[in-house]
Amino acid sequence: MRAMNASVQEEPGPPPAPGAERYPALDLANSAVTLPGGQVADPLGTPAGAHRWLVAHGLAPADTVLRETCAERLRALRERIRPLLASRVDGRPAPADALSAVNDALTRAPAASLLHWHPDRGLYRAAAHPTTQIVEHALAALAADAADLLTGPDADRLTACGSAPCNRYLLRHGRRHWCSTRCGDRARAARAYARRTRSDET
Repeated sequence: MRAMNASVQEEPGPPPAPGAERYPALDLANSAVTLPGGQVADPLGTPAGAHRWLVAHGLAPADTVLRETCAERLRALRERIRPLLASRVDGRPAPADALSAVNDALTRAPAASLLHWHPDRGLYRAAAHPTTQIVEHALAALAADAADLLTGPDADRLTACGSAPCNRYLLRHGRRHWCSTRCGDRARAARAYARRTRSDET
């Protein structure tokens, strides 16, 4: 998704796109934002950034320690959700690898802590790898949210931002096709410039 010559910054991009407040999976898909000038803002670019994102969305406790492998899995799910959104917007068949990845995330989260026994404690329930379990649950929740968005009543409102080079998706409200005021201003300025150019040529 990122251009080879783009510089990636771990900083927040524009405010959440319409619909992202209801669908964390939409916010995840939009988290790597292409900015004018070939830059990419990616709050998930580091484990610390991914941790902040998960905590802000209620998907991990604040005291969770996230490793790069966990942040990488979150970014990998994002890169599988995006083609599903694109296929829904464009009316194309859903990519099989993206479907498989989302379904895998849906089914990997343990339903409950496992039962263990220890000579000093006796029987007790606990996760073998608590941090991994937190990540598994977060990925499963995001995959389920993506599935709900893509198959629910809001799916027909899903659209891509109409202001290049923005790569975000949003839930359309009326005729609005922009994810933010900044993108709307940029699109209007581009249209005005195109009109002036055409009138100068005639």
